[in-house]
Amino acid sequence: MNEKTASELRALLVARREAVLERERVGDETMAIVADARSFATADDEHDPEGGTLAEEWSRAAGLEAEAKRELDDIDRAITKLDAGEYGTCESCGKRIAVGRLRIRPMATRCIDCAA
Repeated sequence: MNEKTASELRALLVARREAVLERERVGDETMAIVADARSFATADDEHDPEGGTLAEEWSRAAGLEAEAKRELDDIDRAITKLDAGEYGTCESCGKRIAVGRLRIRPMATRCIDCAA
């Protein structure tokens, strides 16, 4: 992989990391709001005709938070591999991952054939 392509893919990874961190920040705010709402002893959200329960909202926010953490781990691993010169190699077959695939999914660890 040439220097220009590596720089382009690094920029994609960094931008994606920033976006995930922002999503995580918003999720943390949501979790705090739901936690506050759940702490009220009189909160009777089970009969709210307007939407889901606080338990559902908590579960959804917790799932999104876990997903963000997994994505951050994947991004950080990709950046570490890029720094080590190991980025873009399929972990299954050892062949190069197509640059087009990396542009779409910069954290990809397998080539299209192995991913299929």
